[in-house]
Amino acid sequence: MRTLLVLATLAVVGAGAVVAGYQPAKEWWQRRHTPTWRTAEVTRGDIVAVVNATGTIKPVLQVSVGSFVSGPIEQLFVEFNQEVKKGDLLAKIDPRIYKANVDRDRATLATREAEVARVRALLQQAINDERRAYALRAEDPAFIAQAELDKVRFNRMSLEAQLEVAQTSVEQARAQLDLSIANLNYTDITSPVDGIVINRKIDPGQTVVAQFQTPELFVVAPDMRQKMHVHASVDEADIGLIRQAQQRGLPVTFTVDAYPDELFQGTIEEIRYSSTTTQNVVTYPVVVGAPNPELKLLPGMTASISFEVDRREDVVKLPNAALRFFPQPQHVHPEDRHLVEGSQTEQPGESPAESQLSAQERAVARRNRRLRHVWVQEGYWLRAVAVETGLSDSHHTEMVSGPLRPGDKVVIGIQVPAKGW
Repeated sequence: MRTLLVLATLAVVGAGAVVAGYQPAKEWWQRRHTPTWRTAEVTRGDIVAVVNATGTIKPVLQVSVGSFVSGPIEQLFVEFNQEVKKGDLLAKIDPRIYKANVDRDRATLATREAEVARVRALLQQAINDERRAYALRAEDPAFIAQAELDKVRFNRMSLEAQLEVAQTSVEQARAQLDLSIANLNYTDITSPVDGIVINRKIDPGQTVVAQFQTPELFVVAPDMRQKMHVHASVDEADIGLIRQAQQRGLPVTFTVDAYPDELFQGTIEEIRYSSTTTQNVVTYPVVVGAPNPELKLLPGMTASISFEVDRREDVVKLPNAALRFFPQPQHVHPEDRHLVEGSQTEQPGESPAESQLSAQERAVARRNRRLRHVWVQEGYWLRAVAVETGLSDSHHTEMVSGPLRPGDKVVIGIQVPAKGW
């Protein structure tokens, strides 16, 4: 009997010990197997949304300087990168053939003018003869026969016609002389604008042939110190944002590899309608104007461009990592597990078959994407917090509505649990 009493007492004491130690043991077990969460703070500040693109720097205008006449290059007066003024001599084509043509046409003109003088003298003589004939005929009709009178009259008329032909020949010879002088002047290749020689395509002694098409000798870029253009290709999905940014006058920033630490500023000048399709990707050319007082921006450079498309000031900002984080169901508070069970890869509001939706359904689905959940630690569990998002940049997203405040911590990831017991 005493043994039974002792055993019963021990059983009661053991049960009491188990009951008393269960809760601490349970809490210890949960702490031991609860992941260590990485968190980030909700902050307040500005958010600037940008559209990134790449582009090529080009002069605002490139003037091709060619040659109207043919011949060997006798002299070059400019080199690459040289600044020139309008009318400056760039090169000279051997002018000997064209000088000879001018001398020939000048002699021809002199001959034609002399011919005019000769015909004019003969005409004056014919006019005098005709006057005398009519005077004699007036004294006595028997002095001059009618045939002789006709001969004198038609001779005068013939010389008048010859004078007109000679005068026309003079005009023709003068026009030919003007053409030869113009061709001679074309042997001087001059700059049509103020600018910088960015390309020279000829060398001394090289023969220029201009019979079939005008050869390009130089490329002169004017106003490179005032402004350069950056030609960017923007995806069709972003072109609406770019248009709004242009209307609002939002700035554009870009960098070039030659000066990686320097930030250049520009403005959107033009959105061109000439689209380009490459591997089913449609892009539109966007022209950005940028000042270039130090000539750091050179033709052909590649620019990494950021178009500012929107801005929010003094807003509550959520870390983008918190919006991308998606926990496992076993780590989530039981009341919120319905948000994560059934899919481990999709965020709330995303549609796996969006391509099958109608246009109206797609628009609604995209608007619903602004309704998101972030996760906060509550004891041993993660609690979902519903938020409405707005503008995003590379690190943060605007919280339009939600219960979070600056300083609150949201979960952005999980650390490796502690090893062992």
